[in-house]
Amino acid sequence: MEVDVTNIVKWRERIKDEFFKREGEKITYTPIFMEAVAKAIRDFPLMNISVDGDKVIKHKDINLGMAAALPDGNLIVPVIKKADQLNLVGMTKVVNDLAVRARGGKLNPDDIQGGTFTVTNVGSFGSIMGTPIINQPQVGILALGSIRKIPAVIETPEGDLIGIRHKMILSHSYDHRVVNGALGSMFAKRVGDYLEAWDQNAGF
Repeated sequence: MEVDVTNIVKWRERIKDEFFKREGEKITYTPIFMEAVAKAIRDFPLMNISVDGDKVIKHKDINLGMAAALPDGNLIVPVIKKADQLNLVGMTKVVNDLAVRARGGKLNPDDIQGGTFTVTNVGSFGSIMGTPIINQPQVGILALGSIRKIPAVIETPEGDLIGIRHKMILSHSYDHRVVNGALGSMFAKRVGDYLEAWDQNAGF
């Protein structure tokens, strides 16, 4: 799914200094993406399930795994618990805390347990897209590609124009035993819809 994130890029550029001054935290793109994923899972709760043998378990809490690269090249997946209940400031604080502790080897066992869906940022390594591997027993994983400036057609009442837009690709892998193509595609599109609808004039 190709997503236009120009509004998000402009919004973050506008508020990042004020955000740091007020909250004492740097705001990256990750909490914004996590918020969109949590909202989309709330809209499509059948993405928030796991498979245990021949049983399908539907989870009440949306616990987002956040794949984080470690200095030695390994990967660890700390979990944002009840992600749909966090506002953007709260999400930023949790994301930053987990990322710092993951890199420092200071995560607790509880920090990496209970995930119900995983998000991985392949764009942090310069990849445009990826084919993420499902973190079983979860049934889905979303990969975030790098944000790039590209020429794009912009539709206006006066006609079509070519402009520079910030775009990225979302890659979604899902367990086809329990998630059909329609659900998988609608979910990924909903994440993209939330990102594209971002109000660049909003506060925080």
